[in-house]
Amino acid sequence: MMELKRNSSGNNNFRSIDSIILKFPQFKEGLKEIRGVFEKYDEDSNGTIDHEELKKCLHKLQFHVGEEEIDDLFYYCDMNENEGIQFNEFIVLLCLIYLLKDCSTSSNTTLKMELPQIDSTFNTIFEVFLFLDKNGDGKLKKKDVVKALNEASPWEKSPSHITRTRFKEMDWDRDGKVSFREFFFAFIKWVGIDSDDDGPEIQN
Repeated sequence: MMELKRNSSGNNNFRSIDSIILKFPQFKEGLKEIRGVFEKYDEDSNGTIDHEELKKCLHKLQFHVGEEEIDDLFYYCDMNENEGIQFNEFIVLLCLIYLLKDCSTSSNTTLKMELPQIDSTFNTIFEVFLFLDKNGDGKLKKKDVVKALNEASPWEKSPSHITRTRFKEMDWDRDGKVSFREFFFAFIKWVGIDSDDDGPEIQN
């Protein structure tokens, strides 16, 4: 997936962390669109989408994936392992499906009809990840994040405690590397979209 997006996206539009922060209001509006879809498929209104609700959602959105793929997506995005997909987790799940599907498929056409800004929102967020992924291996390391935070003004470096905090917010499993999923959960929190909770609590 990383290689596919890197090859298709061409030049990255971001040159500094400041240029990313300036787009936070646009990210926020694009991500807030998803709340309506989440509430629509959270049929019992309990704040989570269970396995059966997810299957119905993907079917309605015309994401033609097999039972095993649905299982994998569900357990991959259920970060706090409560057997339900919370709102923030649902955003990440939709993004992963969207990026894995060819842009010409009917599933993406259906999703764009429900969420007009989804195309630019998800692709731009992926560009943010690629900006941070300095060595291009699909995993963020602390040195990548430090380099990105200091890229705009190398003579005015961010305090080390700030870069440590930012990296810790992303590295939820504390393995020293940040996957796209971990990055996206942290990024949603940084953007500050409205949600009923602060995101899943990850046990160390």
